[in-house]
Amino acid sequence: MQTYLVGGAVRDKLLGRAAGDRDYVVVGALPEDLLARGYRPVGKDFPVFLHPETGEEYALARTERKSGRGYHGFVFQADASVTLEQDLARRDLTINAIAEDAHGVLTDPFGGVRDIAARVLRHVSPAFAEDPVRVLRMARFAARFAPLGFTVAPETMALMLQMVRDGEVDHLVPERVWAETRKALGEAQPAAFLRVLRACGALAVLFPEVDALYGVPQRAEFHPEIDSGVHLELVLDQSAQLAPGDDLVAFCALTHDLGKALTPAHELPRHIGHEQRGVKPLRALAARLKVPTEHAALAELVCREHLNAHRAFELKPATVLKLLTSLDALRRPARLDTFLAACMADKRGRTGHALDVYPQAGYLRACRAAAAAIDAASFVAAGLTGPAIGQAMMSARIDAIAAVKAKHPQS
Repeated sequence: MQTYLVGGAVRDKLLGRAAGDRDYVVVGALPEDLLARGYRPVGKDFPVFLHPETGEEYALARTERKSGRGYHGFVFQADASVTLEQDLARRDLTINAIAEDAHGVLTDPFGGVRDIAARVLRHVSPAFAEDPVRVLRMARFAARFAPLGFTVAPETMALMLQMVRDGEVDHLVPERVWAETRKALGEAQPAAFLRVLRACGALAVLFPEVDALYGVPQRAEFHPEIDSGVHLELVLDQSAQLAPGDDLVAFCALTHDLGKALTPAHELPRHIGHEQRGVKPLRALAARLKVPTEHAALAELVCREHLNAHRAFELKPATVLKLLTSLDALRRPARLDTFLAACMADKRGRTGHALDVYPQAGYLRACRAAAAAIDAASFVAAGLTGPAIGQAMMSARIDAIAAVKAKHPQS
């Protein structure tokens, strides 16, 4: 029985990055061998065990063979005859198909070390095409490693193009699409996720509402990048800088401008009312991918209200209170922070505007604090009851916001 560290832990060690989970493959063993050593079984489709002391995952070396459409159609073989090279051959990318033994000696049958040095994302074998989830994983790795200069190998992109033409990605279930998308939205450059999916044609299949933004013009004086799809990429990467790893902010950024794809041609390059138009495609996307309720709800608020955030200083105090109330920000200030991060990303996600200040954020937070400081106790003490308390609180909150507005130089 031989044990090897495999996958991301080896890759990240070679890249000088902090390693996450450490996964191991065991060669020359049977399930009974690991059970006898106190390992706990956890795998459902193939033998995976948890180390009795560290809790780290140890999987028996295995092969897999395509047996149907989509990512469910696989037959696995895991026994003592499977070699390390056979196990590595079933992996997706060469940079993930490197093993390290207890002495630090690498096994690299597919040139993963070379591709790490060359900053290339390359498939291990033609078997890559058998699992459509790998298209999403490739795009996600592009989003993670784009800051390091990684690009997709031309032959791998050609293979993904063929997978899309063959209809493989049509068989992806919503849960898998969302799971990979959510991870990609938390990466360093999520726009690379979109670019890779678009380059192979998968964006139009999986995210038609997003793909439709490319080629739609905007007014150059406000959007020097002009193309709405390019703007979306800039906004996504800004969201990653403003809220690193926050897939909720990034999802709001991803969907904030979907209405621009629905602007009548005769109105272009203006997009009057795109905030309202964007709600329907956003809801369709969220429902199709079974997006979590809070992601869908906050994304819709960003879609509807991001222009109000941009013109916050122009809004009447009553309108500011209405905005804060729609966000439930008086009770849940973190929601306002998410909303403002997405709005700031939108403002900065324009060519030449990446360092723009966004004083609206501080102003709206000050308005929220002033309004939240008003509670019912003083009005109850004054003898008010029933609906009169709510009306008095609303009036007092509007006055409190007006006081903040009066002190703000931009208002």
